[in-house]
Amino acid sequence: MIATTLRLGMSRIGNEVRSYFRQGDSVFFTFLFPLLMLTIFSTAFSTQSFGVDDDGNSVSAAAFYLPAMLAAGLLLSGVQNLAIDIATERSDGTLKRLAGTPLPVVSYFIGKIGQVLVTGAAQALLLIVVARFVFGVDLPTTVEAWSTFAWVFILGVTTSAILGIALSRIPRTGKSATAVIIPITLVLQFISGVYLSFNDLPDWLQFVASQFPLKWLAQGMRAVFLPGTFESLEAGGDWNLSGVALVTGIWLVLGLVLCRLTFRWIRKDG
Repeated sequence: MIATTLRLGMSRIGNEVRSYFRQGDSVFFTFLFPLLMLTIFSTAFSTQSFGVDDDGNSVSAAAFYLPAMLAAGLLLSGVQNLAIDIATERSDGTLKRLAGTPLPVVSYFIGKIGQVLVTGAAQALLLIVVARFVFGVDLPTTVEAWSTFAWVFILGVTTSAILGIALSRIPRTGKSATAVIIPITLVLQFISGVYLSFNDLPDWLQFVASQFPLKWLAQGMRAVFLPGTFESLEAGGDWNLSGVALVTGIWLVLGLVLCRLTFRWIRKDG
């Protein structure tokens, strides 16, 4: 039974990825949007210095915004993409048709999460390649840094995918999904240190943002890609990677519980 569930889930990943790239709006607003923002910020602030590295060299806008855009990409690929996509599938009858097949719910989840892992990895690779070869950003050279990137990415993209599935229950129709979900993800990006420097925000807003995973994912990415001179600017004066793992892990568990309690192939309140 478990083997069949896994096999069906793995077989759906390819279908989900192909379906994702056929949707132009999804590709733009979740896959290419972080790259667009990185390009805009890197170009608009190309003459400004955002600090200095350990050797006293200026940190460019591209280097400063790269970790933020990587974190935003996790949120968009998981939360925004899946919440809208599943709400639309529920509204247009796709989930109802799937309910009439032998496909287990877990296999459906595996397909969706697998799609986010694949597209999220492709997006992160694209961001890093463009930052390095177009904007000349120096990348980490240590195994420790890339190991940190790997676990922050995997934990972050999985948590975002699970939360996206859970949030898909909120929109009542597929047409309203965009209007409901995008404002949530947009506000989180502004208060979590993606577009604005986190330490420049009011203390109360920093506290609010600290309750959500995006702030911690952005912090984890900064620990990988920014020089050690930036560590003192974080709340508490260090990267606090244990906090990144703890808060994101809590949201992962919470998301799994919400999925278990709320996911249905069809809405019973509509």
